[in-house]
Amino acid sequence: METRRFDKKDVKEVAELLKNGKVVAFPTDTVFGLGVIYENEEALRKLKESKGRPENKPIPTMVADVEQMKCIAQMPAEAVALADAFMPGAFTMILKKQETLPDYVTNGFPTVGIRMPDDPFVLRLIKECGKPLLVTSANRSGEETGVRDEQVLEQLDGRIDAIVLGEAKGKLASTIVDMSEEEPRIVREGPISADDIKRVLHNA
Repeated sequence: METRRFDKKDVKEVAELLKNGKVVAFPTDTVFGLGVIYENEEALRKLKESKGRPENKPIPTMVADVEQMKCIAQMPAEAVALADAFMPGAFTMILKKQETLPDYVTNGFPTVGIRMPDDPFVLRLIKECGKPLLVTSANRSGEETGVRDEQVLEQLDGRIDAIVLGEAKGKLASTIVDMSEEEPRIVREGPISADDIKRVLHNA
């Protein structure tokens, strides 16, 4: 397989590849991501194959707006308040999935992890696709995650359909909050602190 190279200006062409079930690497606000279009089981299989990723891990979802979140996850008022306060940004929410969402998307889990990246290119790419993207880190499973295109190509050249050249912003990994239970739980504290989250939830 030849891994085609694109620039950020080629966003429409890259979106067409994703819509056609291709596996594409692109820079994000944290590390380089490896993504496929939502609700395409064959594309998801190819993504896992290219990473050598264990089948039991669900892959996070990237969305362009809150409306896309509502299509795939149950959004209580507290979740909407957190999304309004911290998205786009380094913030991931774990939410109960909508019952209409196919099980393969979440690897059989009843929840879905969702993030809205703080990156104009990625947000535009998702909007051009018209659907969320399933996005994991662009590396072979167990290998180092890169922020530059050459690091990604060292591991994945010939294993994925395309790459958008550039450099990821290398920001800290996102704060993760589990909103799928009655009590919100901070799974990982990142750039957004526990106090920030509590403040928003207190006012929700």
